[in-house]
Amino acid sequence: MWRNHTKQLYRTVLTATQLHSIRSVSRKPQTSLVIGLRREDGTPWERRAAIGPKHVQELTNQGVKVLVQPSNRRAYPMQEYENAGALIQEDITEASLIIGVKQVPIEKLIPNKSYAFFSHTIKAQKENMPLLDAMLEKNIRLVDYEKMVDSTGKRLVAFGKFAGIAGMINILHGLGLRLLGLGHHTPFMHIGSAHNYRNSGMAKQAVRDAGYEIALGLMPKSIGPLTFVFTGAGNVSKGAQEIFKNLPHKFVRPADLEYVAKYGDHKTIYATVIDMEHHLYRKNGGGFCFSEFEEHPEIYASNFSTRYAPWASVMINGIYWTPNHPRLLRNEDTSALLDHHTSPKTEQSDGCPGLPHRLLAICDISADPEGSVEFIDYSTSIEAPFCLYNTSDMHEHFKTESFSGEGVLVCSIDNMPAQLPREATDFFGDLLRPYVKEMAAMDANMPLEREADLSPVIRDAIICSNGELTPKYEYIEDLRRKREIGRRAIQVPSISAWKKVLVLGAGYVSSPLVEYLSRDRNVAVTIGSAIRSEAEKLAEKYPNAVAHDVDVQKHVGFLQKLVKDHDLVISLLPYGLHPVVLKMCIQEKTNMTTASYVTPAMTELHQSAVDAGITVVNEVGVDPGIDHMLAMKCFHEAATNDATITSFVSYCGGLPAPEYSDNPLRYKFSWSPRGVLLNTLSEAKYLKDGKVVHIPSGGALLDSVEDMAFLPGFNLEGFPNRDSTIYKDEYGIKGANTILRGTLRYRGYSTIAKGLQLLGLIDVNDHAALQPTSGPITWRELVCSLLGIHTSTSTDMLKEAVFEKVGNDHNRLEGISRLGLLSSEPVLKRNTPLDTLSYFLDRQLCYGSGERDMIIMRHDVGITQATGDEMMHHIDLVVYGDPDGFSAMAKTVGIPCAIAARMVLDGEIDQKGMVKPFAKEIYRPILHRLIDEGITSTESIEQIN
Repeated sequence: MWRNHTKQLYRTVLTATQLHSIRSVSRKPQTSLVIGLRREDGTPWERRAAIGPKHVQELTNQGVKVLVQPSNRRAYPMQEYENAGALIQEDITEASLIIGVKQVPIEKLIPNKSYAFFSHTIKAQKENMPLLDAMLEKNIRLVDYEKMVDSTGKRLVAFGKFAGIAGMINILHGLGLRLLGLGHHTPFMHIGSAHNYRNSGMAKQAVRDAGYEIALGLMPKSIGPLTFVFTGAGNVSKGAQEIFKNLPHKFVRPADLEYVAKYGDHKTIYATVIDMEHHLYRKNGGGFCFSEFEEHPEIYASNFSTRYAPWASVMINGIYWTPNHPRLLRNEDTSALLDHHTSPKTEQSDGCPGLPHRLLAICDISADPEGSVEFIDYSTSIEAPFCLYNTSDMHEHFKTESFSGEGVLVCSIDNMPAQLPREATDFFGDLLRPYVKEMAAMDANMPLEREADLSPVIRDAIICSNGELTPKYEYIEDLRRKREIGRRAIQVPSISAWKKVLVLGAGYVSSPLVEYLSRDRNVAVTIGSAIRSEAEKLAEKYPNAVAHDVDVQKHVGFLQKLVKDHDLVISLLPYGLHPVVLKMCIQEKTNMTTASYVTPAMTELHQSAVDAGITVVNEVGVDPGIDHMLAMKCFHEAATNDATITSFVSYCGGLPAPEYSDNPLRYKFSWSPRGVLLNTLSEAKYLKDGKVVHIPSGGALLDSVEDMAFLPGFNLEGFPNRDSTIYKDEYGIKGANTILRGTLRYRGYSTIAKGLQLLGLIDVNDHAALQPTSGPITWRELVCSLLGIHTSTSTDMLKEAVFEKVGNDHNRLEGISRLGLLSSEPVLKRNTPLDTLSYFLDRQLCYGSGERDMIIMRHDVGITQATGDEMMHHIDLVVYGDPDGFSAMAKTVGIPCAIAARMVLDGEIDQKGMVKPFAKEIYRPILHRLIDEGITSTESIEQIN
């Protein structure tokens, strides 16, 4: 019904510009026009299309041939397009005009065509400049919907209304979760995310249901009156208000916002609309003039942060912003708004707490990173729609209902309308369809100036044509040039200001670490490695890096000089060499960082490091490292709410991505397999239900494997790792009766690894047949030797003997055979079975070209709230490697270590002696900066009772 009403509305209400467009096309000779509707390639949530089936039917009835690329992801199925008269086919090269919604991948651009889509190039957005260059090179004529405007500058083709509708639904959903995290159940809890509703009508009903409860007085009184501030008066704001009006509401003048925030009724939700004239003023005095502001925005300032923001519970931001416009909220403004003195003055008690500050949430529908709201420096996503910000933590991401603690909830999804794809497609298509035939009649190979019949709407929206930027958009090249000049100017360092870092080790973990540090041209990096070629290969990538041949055990004098000449040493060497390096750092009073566990040998040097006045940061990789930080963050948040940690179970593993795990071990080695295999013989200790469980060394560890129920698509298993009981004191979780830290593998790993154990291949003792002086031997012969049978034994008899040795397990026998351990391949001897097997597997199960790895981490934290409620917090970290860049292991070890090193250089970490990332002042900045590197965790919460 709604769509029929909209269709009728847009059939009858056409602007003068649209009529001009239609008449212009009608005057042309009636030739066969062909358009192509392309398949969207972006996020899986992008289910919209530029036009829907009803628009296809209108076009085909007018003689236009419509080609539609097949896509099962579109909200409208292909059958409906086909029934409307479209041809469903992959090849759309026949079309003169190709239309879509979002940017087109460069490799899918068809030369010499006209395209229409949102290119996001008009502000010279860096990430889309390669796309613009490709369109110029391929002689593409681009019509950008964003620049299709009327004579007053009003946009004619946009999703704005549905961005506002979806954004408002989302922030109401988030508000319910945020208030719950602050101790308040509210009717907003019954509103879901926009994508959970089939259409906006269903969402409106949910909002009305919540509004009914609010009108009955079911909002907690201790949170005070709620006030919504809508910035902007365009389609985005109107769409958001359309949803808001389903609540019991009252719109007030901007000047009355303070009064209702202080004295309003808790059965009513208050709102005001702030447009330009309300918050912009001339710096030198005088009122607001729109035309003057458009010409000279630099002479205006905004009082939004002081006049309106202090009285806002929720801010819905829908304004258009450019870099020369005043911001609504600068970072310092937000800091003031999150101060405790801004909280509403209400009657409060332990069970009915007040709010930490009035501002609860911001829905930044405009989604301009570092734009009108400065601290919002990236977009959230439909699958992870919210983040929490406060002045000490900066951003902390949540994909869950864990919204406790101080801060403002932010929703800044850059493709809001994609959550209501059918309605958004219909709405957008109604606006676009009147211009389709005009665009389809263009010839991308014809000089633009010869396209005499183009309407101003289309002509002024053409960004590039005939291999050039059109005159109206030549400024894009100027913006790019200025940005490049600015970037180069920043990169010219003052040598006297250089901070010098010595990196010991040039393995694959070193690469992302050096890359991170080298971004600042005022940091000089020296890479020392016993393998000079590795160091040189890494150093040649960065102008502020040099390489040296350094063997820690042989070049003691030279290393001592290097340590003296640098401000910080980062040791990525085997952990046994860290004390050697640290002793030099203590002597030369040079700070140090490692990603490794603090060993007893390092602990012995703690006081000496304190006496020398140096900082030694350890355990800042992934495990240990990120695992500590995510755990401590959860523990400290619980403590803030007077909650008790009752259990902590954590697993982590570096694995091949699922598509590259097809081998008997379901595992691949990114460094020497020796440590991985040796770990299967280690002892372990953990706390379960208040009792210490000890697993002796020698192989019993693999008998303690459990299948993991979380992330079931990965089919994981886990087993305990090291001594988990020490973390009761380390983490300060003395109330926990279960503490376990373990290792993750794909299911089946332990079965094969146990078979290798039983066969005697994971043995650290010398074997006579594997000595350099012994004769040649094959893997088949070695296994016979380990079994004590003659090497002439038949294959069937050998397999039978192996089967019996490995516990009569067919999977173990098959795995050992598939690994090639029963073959006639010669053995490259390395003295012990373990070292020989490690050398073999290092080549058999290494990562091939184009293959990627992954890191999976899971924390399950049992928490008892002060109320007695029992909760289970789940924290997940999943990071994939980049086949053309850094592996997941390298990123998650090297980057946090680099961040910590940089914090030491900058004085952010200045504690002396052995330091671990357990303090808020350390883990918060690191976790925040890891988000910028694409390393981010998700959280969920489960009610236990």
